[in-house]
Amino acid sequence: MPLISPTIQLAREEGKEEGKEDLIIKLLKRRIGEINPSVIEQVKALDIDSLDGLGEALLDFSTIYNLEKWLESRLEPVEE
Repeated sequence: MPLISPTIQLAREEGKEEGKEDLIIKLLKRRIGEINPSVIEQVKALDIDSLDGLGEALLDFSTIYNLEKWLESRLEPVEE
């Protein structure tokens, strides 16, 4: 198997993340309806692990409120 340069590897990872973002946004829209663009931007700002978590959590969502609360829980500071 040929070696992959770090640049190509990074581009692949970014492509996967963008694809995951797009899929999760489509699933959210199908599940809860239209989503405010500012909320979509919050979803796009999530790291890959948070996107995975959202992908699982969205199965339990029934309203935009559920999504907003989930996003808020990711922004709350962690107590030391």
